[in-house]
Amino acid sequence: MKTKSIKTHYVLVGFLAMMAAMIGFAIVFEEAFTALLKHPAIYSHARFLHIAGATLFFANAVVGMLWEKRSLASGSKEVILHTYNTVALLDSRFSSPLIILSVISGLSLSFGVGELWQIGWLSISFLLFLLSGIFWIVGDIPTQYRIKQLISTLQAGDQTLPDELIRLLKLRWWISMVGVVPLVIVFILMVYKPEVTAVADWLR
Repeated sequence: MKTKSIKTHYVLVGFLAMMAAMIGFAIVFEEAFTALLKHPAIYSHARFLHIAGATLFFANAVVGMLWEKRSLASGSKEVILHTYNTVALLDSRFSSPLIILSVISGLSLSFGVGELWQIGWLSISFLLFLLSGIFWIVGDIPTQYRIKQLISTLQAGDQTLPDELIRLLKLRWWISMVGVVPLVIVFILMVYKPEVTAVADWLR
């Protein structure tokens, strides 16, 4: 269990380092980065990657929630732990790269549409995506850390899980729900592109 946790930690650090490197490149070589994203040859590829990445990320989040809820309803220690460990693994090794892919491809597409914060549906979508990420960072990461601590103290002969662990697993479901709701709105905005006030105009 500890070895898997260490591997997952390195995977997460690697993805964060990759994102930081991309941001650094965009800041230092702004003109080259902008020209690259505006290149017509990569627009179709960026659109495909954005749709695929966002859809898979959203689907993984929803399926993971339903799977965890079903496992809790079973009351089985083995089922609950196996489900949680699998969902946590998918979150770190599947959802993390999908988030990076969705953001990078989405920003690439936005350069072809216009100024990000000046377009209503686009600016609100980006803001909601960030809001969803904040919910998960502030709520889910500390909860998962505490869950893993409790799991590490379990004994093989334990027939049931501690009440505190069950409570945190149920809390995690609600945290995930709060994080998924903004993504539903993002999908609606991306598909229908309604005429709404841009974020840049909210305080004017």
